[in-house]
Amino acid sequence: MDAEFWFVSVSLALLAVALAGLSVRGLVKFFRGGTRTQLWWGLGLGLGSAGMVVEFVTYLGVTDPLLLQFYIFLSAGIVGVLSLGSACAYRSPRFERGYTLYQAVCLSLVLFFSFDVPAPANMVTQGIITGNPSLLLLALSSLVTVPATVVLLLAAVLSLRRSFRWRGLLIVIGASVLGAGGAFYIASFPVALYYAEFIGIVTLFFGLVDLTKFSVVAPVPHTTASKAA
Repeated sequence: MDAEFWFVSVSLALLAVALAGLSVRGLVKFFRGGTRTQLWWGLGLGLGSAGMVVEFVTYLGVTDPLLLQFYIFLSAGIVGVLSLGSACAYRSPRFERGYTLYQAVCLSLVLFFSFDVPAPANMVTQGIITGNPSLLLLALSSLVTVPATVVLLLAAVLSLRRSFRWRGLLIVIGASVLGAGGAFYIASFPVALYYAEFIGIVTLFFGLVDLTKFSVVAPVPHTTASKAA
């Protein structure tokens, strides 16, 4: 096994652990009285961590069809769930309820058909997940990823117009990059998801962790200025 194999393997494992830690932190804060944004961000980052685990075991040579079908759902679910957290920035309970219902229906369809439709036989090339799902799943996943990416980006603009914060900007950029990666994967640019995961997670890390104090900062305080984070 060469150095590249070990580098990629360790990187995927560390990114999975990092996302899992951020996910747990968001969920803990929500159950301690936090906001809905923390709930959705915690769940979305948890899905991201699961996706990294699938990529990690696949890179090691495990190509179980159920894992690959689950990965197809995750590529859409990550951006869909993250966008639910950003929907709070619109300050419209009606929009938030409607958008949540829309994503719930679309994600349910993607989840069902991800396991109902067999994964492509050529989905993995040299340990990298590169195959594209069926046309049906492409269409259903696009119903999730396209609106979700728009919601993420518009929420970022709204939040930054209300109050500029560097850390909040990094959090929004990280989530948007992760979301764009999922959209590119569904749109037949699977390698973009790998790059987006790395860039998005690193950006999220610097947005969530205050290195000057070696502490993790709250990404979603009770102010409208940072609802998108």
